[in-house]
Amino acid sequence: MKQKTTTPVTIPSLGVALIPIVLTIGLLGIQLFYYDDFTPHIALAIGFAITAIVGWSQGSRWKDIESGAFHVLHVAMPSIATLIVVGMLVSTWIASGTVPTLIYYGLELIDPQWFLAASMLLCAVVSVSIGTSWTTVGTVGLALIGIGSAFEIPVYWTAGAVVSGAFFGDKISPLSDTTNLAAAVTETNVFNHIKNMMPTTIPSMIIAFVIYLFVGGSSVSDLSQLEQINSFKQGLADNFDIGFLPLLPLVVVMTLAFFKVSPIPALFAGFILGGVIAAANYGYNFNEILTYAHSGFKIDTGTDSLNSLLNRGGVTSMTWVITLMMFALAFGGALERTGCLESVVGAIMRTTKSFKGLQTNAILTSVATNAVSGDVYLSIALPGRMYGPEYNKLGYSRLNLSRAIEEGGTLVSPLIPWNAGGAFVMGALGLSVAGGDYSALLYIPLAFACWLSPAIGILYAQTGWFCKTAEAEESETNSQAQQSTSNKIENPA
Repeated sequence: MKQKTTTPVTIPSLGVALIPIVLTIGLLGIQLFYYDDFTPHIALAIGFAITAIVGWSQGSRWKDIESGAFHVLHVAMPSIATLIVVGMLVSTWIASGTVPTLIYYGLELIDPQWFLAASMLLCAVVSVSIGTSWTTVGTVGLALIGIGSAFEIPVYWTAGAVVSGAFFGDKISPLSDTTNLAAAVTETNVFNHIKNMMPTTIPSMIIAFVIYLFVGGSSVSDLSQLEQINSFKQGLADNFDIGFLPLLPLVVVMTLAFFKVSPIPALFAGFILGGVIAAANYGYNFNEILTYAHSGFKIDTGTDSLNSLLNRGGVTSMTWVITLMMFALAFGGALERTGCLESVVGAIMRTTKSFKGLQTNAILTSVATNAVSGDVYLSIALPGRMYGPEYNKLGYSRLNLSRAIEEGGTLVSPLIPWNAGGAFVMGALGLSVAGGDYSALLYIPLAFACWLSPAIGILYAQTGWFCKTAEAEESETNSQAQQSTSNKIENPA
């Protein structure tokens, strides 16, 4: 069998490499700020074409550029499939009463005065436990959006708190794929990596918690709001069976996630169970369940605000997000295969003469790769691979690098709407920008923990605080090894 060959990539000059990046960002800017239209799909497609032309002019073959785009899409297929399953799951979980039950009990148990802070903490605990921000956002986060609506808290505030908590958990959970990826590409121990992230993670979460506590306490209180809450609860009780049975799909999904079952089969199991409960409890037939899974759940509760909350979900609700991801990832894959990304990162590395510049550039490179490529995994893997030797040369531990790419990669991904993380958040939480209403995008600055962590990381880079040298890491590792040996001698098996 003849093996496929890939033409060696000629790395373009910085000026040439910047052409597709600058032109694409310009197209996106014109569309957003001049035409007031946030549909970046075609601008990204044109950016892909520009990248292909630049690559061809530098000696790349179309087949190689095409395979680069398809390779990234292939890697991202689990994420795309997860989006599809989440769309199906949301509709059946509403039909089965799972989401309505969560909202009802949330209205009963959560004090409006600290709703935002509680939302952040709840999502953080769930995400750390199961190791996935996406499952947390698509299940617990969705219910919290409903509870926040009843409390008359703007959806973008609730979404900001959900995102802060969910992606914080993803960042420090040993079960998380991005956490393990960051440790792997920098050749560090995953538990040492998690420990080294605490100096930026803890302050950012404390600051975010205080802000959410203050804002959550000042957003709710009057009589009309209590009437709204009672109206929501009554509408939910009248149209759904509130109890333990509807919560069973959530329990099953969380249990499967805890035992490290892959997200797609875990979520699909939740979808199937939700459909079975919906059919058994409410008499929906097989065709109705399939229709809801495809087009979204539909109900008239007699309350417009409750209808807008419950009439959602389905595969079709995710098509805008999925196609956006595909365009963005194809563009990022073409940039990587043509050597444009490597050229830009290489130019940055050549200007780095000190640790403070190296650490700052590592964070900003992850952020930029997130924005340009649309792929969180590439934003971790690319700078993780390329900057590693520079840390060795300067005598600093690669744990600094692993922390930097998590801050600029994992935490920033949900803040970029065309990134896989941002697209998922918008789709799962129903943050629509249809009709030119961009208020939903306000969740981006309000996800405080996600952007405070890289900001604190840059501060540490400039001051040298909490930045391990290679000698300090080696000394600590030796000390741990000696302690482990001593414990074995004192407590033989």
